[in-house]
Order: sequence, then C-alpha cells, then structure tokens
Amino acid sequence: MSVVVAPSPILSVPGAVAGASGSADAAVAWHYGDPFGEQRAAAQRVAIIDRSHRFVLSITGAERLTWLHTISSQHIANLGDRQSAENLDLDLQGRVLNHFVLTELDGTVWIDTEAERGPDLLAFLTKMVFWADAKPQEAADHAVLSLLGPEVAGLIGTLGVTELPGDYAVVPVPGGGFLRRMPWPTADSFDLVIPRAELSVWWTRLTEAGAAPAGMWAFEALRVAALRPRVGQDTDERTIPHEARWIGGIAEHGAVHLDKGCYRGQETVARVHNLGKPPRHLVLLHLDGSADDRPAIGDDLTAGGRAVGRLGTVIDHYELGPIALALIKRTVPADTALTAGPTAAAIDPDSVPADDAPQAGRLAVDRLRGR
Repeated sequence: MSVVVAPSPILSVPGAVAGASGSADAAVAWHYGDPFGEQRAAAQRVAIIDRSHRFVLSITGAERLTWLHTISSQHIANLGDRQSAENLDLDLQGRVLNHFVLTELDGTVWIDTEAERGPDLLAFLTKMVFWADAKPQEAADHAVLSLLGPEVAGLIGTLGVTELPGDYAVVPVPGGGFLRRMPWPTADSFDLVIPRAELSVWWTRLTEAGAAPAGMWAFEALRVAALRPRVGQDTDERTIPHEARWIGGIAEHGAVHLDKGCYRGQETVARVHNLGKPPRHLVLLHLDGSADDRPAIGDDLTAGGRAVGRLGTVIDHYELGPIALALIKRTVPADTALTAGPTAAAIDPDSVPADDAPQAGRLAVDRLRGR
C-alpha cells in the first residue's frame, strides 16, 4: 500500500531540508544545515528530532492487552500501566511484517510504527478482533517527537515532569500525551507522543530551552551505529526475527519473547531458536568513502562475484564515516572483502553476533540419543 504523508509543519523551521522525495522520511526534515553537528548534539548534548511521520494508533477495551498478546510476538498480557515494549507482527512463516512500539497508559494501548506500514497493521488488527473487547483505531491526531542526548535531564522542567522514566517506561506530560524512554538509538533516548495540534508548540518550547534541532539523518546515523534495524529498510520479505536481533523479551530490549503462548509465526521462531540457526545475521558495514557512487538500500552484497547478502540503510556518521547495516549469510567470515553495488565494504568484526552456543533443543535431542 502506498501511503502519502502530509509534510510536517516543522519543515517551516528555518534551515530545514526535507528528506529525499519518495523516501520514507520525505515528510520530515532530513537535516537543518549541519548534519554532523546535529549528530554530535544528539550523542553528546541534547537534540530534538521530528518523527511526526510515524503512524500512530490506539487500542481501547478491557481485553486490549490479552488480545494483542495472542496475535503478536511480545509478552504483554500483564504489561503494567505506564510501561512500553517493542513488538512484531509476523506472517505464518515467521517472517517480519511489522515492527512497532506500544505503550499502555490509563486504559489505552498506544502504538507507533512506520508510516508506510501503519495502515496494513491497523487493518490486520481490526480483522483479528472477532469477539474480543478491543477496539483498534488510527490516532492521526497524535504525533511523535524524539529527544536524544545526555542533557535531556536538563529539560525536565520544560517537559513538565518530575523525573525521567526508565527504559520502556513512560510518564504523562501536561496537555496530553506522554514521554517514553527507549534504550536506543542512544543510551538517552526519549519519545514524546503528543497531540499533533501541539507539535509546533512543543518544538518551540524545547528548542528555546536548549534542545538543538536535528534531522532524521542524525537519528538514522545513530540507529545504524547502534545496530538497530528499521523494518522495510534493513529487512526484506524473507527476514525472520533472529536475523535482525529482535529476539528477547522486554528486559533484553527485544521484540520477541520466547516464553509465551501461540501466535502467528511462532513455530518458525521456536524451531530456529531451539534447533537451527538463522540463515543470515545483521552486521555493521564500513564503506569506502572515496567511491563516487553510493550503494542503495536493497543492493546485493557480493564476495568474489557471489551474492552473500542484502544492503540496508546507508548513512554518513559523524565519527565512523560511511556506514551501513546489512543482512549477511551467517557463514561469511568477518574478514571477507565485500562489494556493495559499486563500493568496497568491510564487516565490522565487533558487530558479528556470537553464534557458537548449542541450542537447547539440539542438546535435548543429543541427550535422548545418548550422546
């Protein structure tokens, strides 16, 4: 489904440069004239990023959590008030369709996800209600801003809260909405989910209090460096959660809980976790910055002329230079010379996940066979 997102009012801020036409971030600012300075502010001080193009929906009803628990990958049946989690919508084969963040607050579940995928996610949720007391609906009147950096604490008074929440926890903010802490893309990352009508008011209030305007370039560069995938860019139609580092419950900053009941795609999740290995894994690439042409999302990664992976987000980082995320065949050694489109690429060895632990299922089978 092609989704057209209206340009954000924050694009009228002096210096704002919109994301590339046709890109996932075309409706918001890509930068404000100083891309690397904006990244430094987000990593070292405090920056505010307009992410109002995210699709927001809400779910009300007494069974909202127990119902959503049965059709998604995360363990949320008993999620407490003012708590959040990452979650996945999988197909029957366990392939990732949607990644979303959800928050339980005062009898409502709030969900935000990628604009391009939001309508399909809402359609799926609506179709799955049946007789449950749950009512999913679009919340187009709400929008997302993000605050990044160790000096967010200095904005407590401006935010109207008495303290900052812990990871995946939220606190309400004056005028409606909430402040949610996320463990990525930096150690000090917060999302403001607020009434869309107050978007410009909050932007002005926070920038006047010292938050530096930063574009999605800053958010994306820090996200890539943190090895956090973005669905649709760093995933393809074959991606399973194990490949994209989404395995693990809330405490592990994951989106798939391995100790819960049946849900669509669970069989694949359990089989790979207990008996197999994912065919690919997500790694960080360092790209040759001297190349005239840059590779693009979805380009093949090749080794010796043989395709061994898929390129994801490509970005310039203020310290690391040109970097990218990629799904690489698990058997490819970290020191393999790669080519991404027209560009030489190297795997960051520190990004290669440990893959030598035996699975619980295999150990159990071996015990039964007397090995």
